[in-house]
Amino acid sequence: MASNIKNALNAYGQSSIELEVEHASPHKLISMLYEGALKAIFLAKAHMQNREIGPKGVAISKAIAIIEEGLRVSLDVGKSGEIAGNLDTLYDYMSRRLFDANLNNDLAALEEVQGLLSQLREAWESIEKPQATLGTPTEEPTQHADRKPLSYGRV
Repeated sequence: MASNIKNALNAYGQSSIELEVEHASPHKLISMLYEGALKAIFLAKAHMQNREIGPKGVAISKAIAIIEEGLRVSLDVGKSGEIAGNLDTLYDYMSRRLFDANLNNDLAALEEVQGLLSQLREAWESIEKPQATLGTPTEEPTQHADRKPLSYGRV
């Protein structure tokens, strides 16, 4: 999975992020793919509006590569079942919409995929955020004489 994600990120043209990729968690790698695809679509929109056909095609191709070779390949239908299947279908739809946007200079299609990716990125990033405590503690935790306080890796 990591090599596919690395290839997808390289498709975005960010060879300088290799070090970050090597040390990133799987969750962070997916976040980086969403960000890369969104940046590519942003560039494609600018190129489309400026009638820059070549650079528009390159940017859209990068977004498609990130979706297909990174996000879609990283799905584990065996573990995630219906959710992964739904995402696979959605990623396929987004790739086809991007292809159509490129052929027809369809700004609305780019904006549609941008919106879908933004929603997915927000949902993905909310997964890793720590859950807020629902209630307030009613008593102080007790110290046990036989236990050392946690150091969280510090000496």
